[in-house]
Amino acid sequence: MREEIKIPQHRRLYEILRKHIVEGHYQEGNLLPSENDLCSTYKVTRPTVRQALGNLAYEGFIKKHQGKGSIVNSLPKGIGILSLESTTSSFATNELSTHIIEKPQVTPWPEEFMFDLSELEQEIGCYQLKRLRIVQEQPTLFEVTYLPNLNLERFSVRNFENNSLFDILRMHYQITIKGGAQKIKAICATPELCKHLQVKESQPLVHLQRKMETNRPNFFIYSSIFCNTERYFLQGNF
Repeated sequence: MREEIKIPQHRRLYEILRKHIVEGHYQEGNLLPSENDLCSTYKVTRPTVRQALGNLAYEGFIKKHQGKGSIVNSLPKGIGILSLESTTSSFATNELSTHIIEKPQVTPWPEEFMFDLSELEQEIGCYQLKRLRIVQEQPTLFEVTYLPNLNLERFSVRNFENNSLFDILRMHYQITIKGGAQKIKAICATPELCKHLQVKESQPLVHLQRKMETNRPNFFIYSSIFCNTERYFLQGNF
């Protein structure tokens, strides 16, 4: 078994500060501790602190003001349509769970793929991951995700059950989502979708096909998402 990839100190500090911002320990308008205080608290060098703060600023979590320090922004908006909201009332995070239907495994790309692939992508194949999102015990989203089989050490043994794919990619591989494109259309439920989403055959579903750009050059993440919108609607900020 190969050893875990060593995460640079600046990435570790970035993750700590990012978590504190996301969880509300630092709110919009708050000042982060000074560079000297961060160096002292986390036993790291000034270049390490500056690189971590630079990454936070690049991703929109903070603004750096000369003479003042690092000021927390409002949280960056999501990439396209990512969240669910009830048509009658919102639900808590603990009411949403993720069940892994098929763990990541290396496979050739589907013959009729939803987006054009580069020669390199076609050559190296992909990891395919199948997940079911359950809201208040109701299967609501069935998602098939495809990632290029390229520099994703130990990806197939990661724990994806009730964990964020984006968080795993960011923390273990320093891959972040920068933008993308998506197609949306209505379809009728197939037998496979009926099984996973517990709907009747031919029931209308929303189908999203997404291509997400990352901070790795020419590394794209693809997903095919099927949503039962009978009880919930899709929502996204833009």
